[in-house]
Amino acid sequence: MDQIILIESQQMYADEIWKFRQEILECDAENEDQFAGCMSLDVSKSSEEWIKICELRKSEETCGATGSTVPSHTYLAVRKRDDKVVGVIDLRHHINHPILGTWGGHCGYSVRPSERGKGYAKEMLRLNIQNARSMGIEKLLVTCNSENAASEKVIISNDGVFEKIIDVDGCKMKRYWITL
Repeated sequence: MDQIILIESQQMYADEIWKFRQEILECDAENEDQFAGCMSLDVSKSSEEWIKICELRKSEETCGATGSTVPSHTYLAVRKRDDKVVGVIDLRHHINHPILGTWGGHCGYSVRPSERGKGYAKEMLRLNIQNARSMGIEKLLVTCNSENAASEKVIISNDGVFEKIIDVDGCKMKRYWITL
C-alpha cells in the first residue's frame, strides 16, 4: 500500500472528489451504503458545493444548515505518490443522537472502488483514530453491516472490540468499540 494522508476536503481536490464520486456511482449503484462517510456527496451538484457543506458541518453553530444536528469533520484520504483521492472518512464529534448512538457510530468511510483491497480503509481508520484522540474522544463506536466482512476486518485490525449485533430495519449491524 502506498502512503496516504488524511486532509480536510479542500478546493484543490475538487476534480479528484468528483472523479471519486463518479466512480462510486458507476461501480456501487446497488449498494445503499455507497457513500458511507461522504454525507451529501451523492446529492451535491458539484464538489465545490460538497466542500462548503463539509465546512458548515464542522461547527455546532452551522451544522444545522446542512440538515445535520451533530458536527463532524470529513477527511479525504489522499495517496501521497500521485495526489489521488482514494477514500473519504468522517468523524462525528459525538454520538449523542438516537441513530448515531445506536448504529451510525462516530465515523463512516468509503474507499474508491478501483483502490479497494489495498489496505487504505485500515489506514484511514487508523489515522482517524488519531484525529478522534486529538478531539478528546475516549471511545469510538464503529459499526458495519454484518455481511460486510471487509469493513469488519478493518475495524478489528484497528483494535475494535465486538459488542453486539443489532437489527436496523431488517439489516443486521455489528457494533464495535475502539478505546483510544
